[in-house]
Amino acid sequence: MPSRCGCRPRADNSVSPIKPKPGILNVKPYEVGVSKLAGIENACKLSSNESALGPSPKAAAAYQAAAEKLHRYPDGASSDLRAAIAAHYGLAADRIICGNGSDELLHLLCQAYIGPGDEMVYSAHGFSIYPIATLAAGGKPVAAPERNHTAQVDALLACVTPATRILFLANPNNPTGTYVSATEVRRLRAGLRDDILLVLDAAYAEFVRCNDYEAGIEMVSTHDNVVMTRTYSKIYGLAALRLGWAYCPAHIIDVLNRVRGPFNVSLPAQAAGIAALQDTAFTQAAIDHNEKWRGWLEEELRKLGLFSDPSVANFLLVSFPAEPGRNAAAADDFLRRNGMIVRRMEGYGLPQCLRVTVGTEAENRDFIRIMTEFTQGKTHAG
Repeated sequence: MPSRCGCRPRADNSVSPIKPKPGILNVKPYEVGVSKLAGIENACKLSSNESALGPSPKAAAAYQAAAEKLHRYPDGASSDLRAAIAAHYGLAADRIICGNGSDELLHLLCQAYIGPGDEMVYSAHGFSIYPIATLAAGGKPVAAPERNHTAQVDALLACVTPATRILFLANPNNPTGTYVSATEVRRLRAGLRDDILLVLDAAYAEFVRCNDYEAGIEMVSTHDNVVMTRTYSKIYGLAALRLGWAYCPAHIIDVLNRVRGPFNVSLPAQAAGIAALQDTAFTQAAIDHNEKWRGWLEEELRKLGLFSDPSVANFLLVSFPAEPGRNAAAADDFLRRNGMIVRRMEGYGLPQCLRVTVGTEAENRDFIRIMTEFTQGKTHAG
């Protein structure tokens, strides 16, 4: 029957003439990690690679202080935040752009540089935002095979065609935790045409303690077709504020500033981001905690006959046997029944793996306790 305005609603089975642009309906929506379990209060969440220590108290205080100015628009250029990032890393502030999480910047790069008929290359188990952003822009994602869950430069280069416009490399990679050495990344860049944009997604860079790793700052400084993205969601514990940044050549900064929203980073996020950078002691404590407990988890899982890829990030990709009752799905079900949430990996083509975040000491010990019961064949919930 007609609505109050006199309009007759369209029948449920009719087809709307309003169509999205090509590629949109091919996008499989991003699968966020489970955060709640039915019937279980205060479930332990180790599924989203969030900081075990949370945010710096100084960052939290800066966020709270910003409440007095919520009626004001934020600085659209994130000037003070960019200056703080520049000072912290020794960069030029005018070559930094801030975003609503690094995800926004990845989407903007695809929006700006990929169109119908264009291709984007990434590693087979790379971050799922890359194909989503590419398809949304009308392009085609091309996945290069990995070896031992690690991106391979030769495989990536073999996927490059005349239609390639962007190559995304998550380094370290999510969800595997593996990384590509600085020498290999430089070889990758040398093998690309100058009109292909190499995007180094270094979301987990702060956790890496390997002498042969570089996040990408030097490469951006010396090349016109390299971009590095970073996030505040991991080491700085500000995932709820959605804050990220990118270091880019000047001509790419110019393009991204033309397509981003005018107030894309909130005032509280900018304030907390500045304070988080300044609290270097807290950041170091988070790094030390991760280094200690990631190694502990690896060793304890090994004792149970379970193995993980050699991670340099704040999570482990744990492999399970394929047999029923002992596989990843069974382990996930047992963990959930015991109030613990980890990340299933079917969406990344890794059905026999679970990704586990390095948590607090209590959370890590509880995880190993539950996994011990699982490997011993116990089926009850604790």
